[in-house]
Amino acid sequence: MAHIYLDNAATTPMAKPVIAAMTEQMEQDFGNPSSTHWFGRQAHTVMDASRQVLAASINARPENIQITSGATEANNTAITEVAHANRDKGNHIITTAIEHPSVLKPLAQLEKEGYDVTYLPVDEAGHISLADFDAALDDRTILVSVMTGNNEVGSVMPIQAIGHRLADHQAVFHTDATQAYGLLDLDVDALGVDLLSVSAHKINGPKGIGFLYRRAGVNFPPLLRGGEQESKRRAGTENVAAVAGFAAAVKLITPQEKADRQAKYLGFKQQIQDSLRGAGVDFVVNGTVEAGALNHVFNLWFPGVSTYALQTNLDLAGFAVSGGSACTAGSLEPSHVLTAMYGADSPRIAESIRVSFGKATTTMDIAQFIQALIKIVTRLRAKAAK
Repeated sequence: MAHIYLDNAATTPMAKPVIAAMTEQMEQDFGNPSSTHWFGRQAHTVMDASRQVLAASINARPENIQITSGATEANNTAITEVAHANRDKGNHIITTAIEHPSVLKPLAQLEKEGYDVTYLPVDEAGHISLADFDAALDDRTILVSVMTGNNEVGSVMPIQAIGHRLADHQAVFHTDATQAYGLLDLDVDALGVDLLSVSAHKINGPKGIGFLYRRAGVNFPPLLRGGEQESKRRAGTENVAAVAGFAAAVKLITPQEKADRQAKYLGFKQQIQDSLRGAGVDFVVNGTVEAGALNHVFNLWFPGVSTYALQTNLDLAGFAVSGGSACTAGSLEPSHVLTAMYGADSPRIAESIRVSFGKATTTMDIAQFIQALIKIVTRLRAKAAK
């Protein structure tokens, strides 16, 4: 049985050029970048060249790129350390109700420490209101953390508008750009962000590597303490091969490639919707397929069909989809994103699946998926009606 992968919001397969770049580094430039001998200098050169590639991808300077183990570390560093470093200026933080757990959990810890956190609500499309943001912002606000694009429904937040509002404010502005990176054009100056988090494995790069962009002048102590790597901002021997693989993945994503992927994924969404309607299958889109969405994420509600049953049957048929964020897949807790959008009593929370597309997804993959989806939904509904 062939298996078709439609869970690219969780992770993506490494591209062949990425594997080749990493293999070359593991075989040749295995030295410690902090060592002063020839082997160390070779590894340091790879780090410098890769950092330039990563910086250019968001219109930043190389010295403002801090290598991390991924977006979780980057988010934790940005939120926890900025809050602690600015406690004398205030104790108020603004975020949204649909952030990734790697943002929400550090914020929950800060609340226990006495910080006041405002969680902006979202509408049924997964968007915040700028009026709500304006009402929440005050002289006590020291940090704003708003994701660029949501990992469960694909909603895109008004990052540039928030950046403009904070231009003359003391608050440090952080965005988790993990899902948007590689699909949207991200320019840190145009967006007005001070901190930006990214993870390589969402763009066909290796797992366990990411970066935190830190605007010059935004100072806070390191989360990890030890050696003096990353200009004393993040201790630990650098994973040179993974950094090289990250850069190789970034090189594959040209501005035209971003536009092509967004158009391709939008076509997949339309293909699925048209086919389901044509087959008379009852469904509703969670979020929106209009402007203001990441097209690789498609969240669908099938009334009367449990998420668990649908996901399990699709898996048995050879199709990998998700019931929500991969980071909470083993939890019995309902999706906090769908809960924020539709309310805790909405049946959507237990009857929705997330389908997410990637570079390798084909029209034939989608056609086969649709055929299986229609068959399984119809069978499950018939079984429930007996």
